Amino acid sequence: MDKRSGNVPGLPPGWSREECVRQCGLSAGKTDVFYISPDGVKIRSKPHLSRYLGEAFDLSSFDFRTGKIISSSHRKRIRQDANLALPIRQTASIFKQPVTVIRNHPDSATKSDLKHGPQEPPRQLFWEKRLQGLRACDSTEELIQSLELPKTVLGIGPELTTENILQSISAALHLGAVPIIGQHSNKNLVQKNPGVHMDVNQPHIQQLIVSDEDIKKQESKVNEARRKLQEVMKT
Repeated sequence: MDKRSGNVPGLPPGWSREECVRQCGLSAGKTDVFYISPDGVKIRSKPHLSRYLGEAFDLSSFDFRTGKIISSSHRKRIRQDANLALPIRQTASIFKQPVTVIRNHPDSATKSDLKHGPQEPPRQLFWEKRLQGLRACDSTEELIQSLELPKTVLGIGPELTTENILQSISAALHLGAVPIIGQHSNKNLVQKNPGVHMDVNQPHIQQLIVSDEDIKKQESKVNEARRKLQEVMKT
């Protein structure tokens, strides 16, 4: 390497600058810049130089390649040096964090205030189709038979299987905060334009009305299941 030495006007007295030109290899002709401190320490990067000098010396205007101080007019045209920025957390927290909104003027509004109502991320319609071909099994790796839907429960949507409808109902019961009543729009409208007429908060079934007779039948089934469970636990 061909070395070139010189003074450093942008650093305190006693510092020297070395510029080494590479003579061979794929990087021939490129230069490496080093700085030698008054006590002989060799500095190879601006972050290292910043740590060595500490907070007592401001390096925000110092150009590491040339060893000079950048003028304020020129500094406005270049981006801020990220090497001297303090490390920050780059990952977002998965938990909601409370914040305090401080307004300097009563008329000021935050970005969220300008939106029309609560904004939710878009939800994919018929996401249950991605589960086609997957079957649940028990601890013995035996496939669990699919449940049968009542005759009054009719699916609504393009090419939905019984498993897709059951998955949609289960997701709505588990994640939804509204009563499960089915889709308000009729089948023809949903088939024509699902993105407009499909209610994402309801499962993919036609609107269902539960009568008092249906409730009594379900109660009798539950009571019978409880009775059988008590008999098994006694034995």
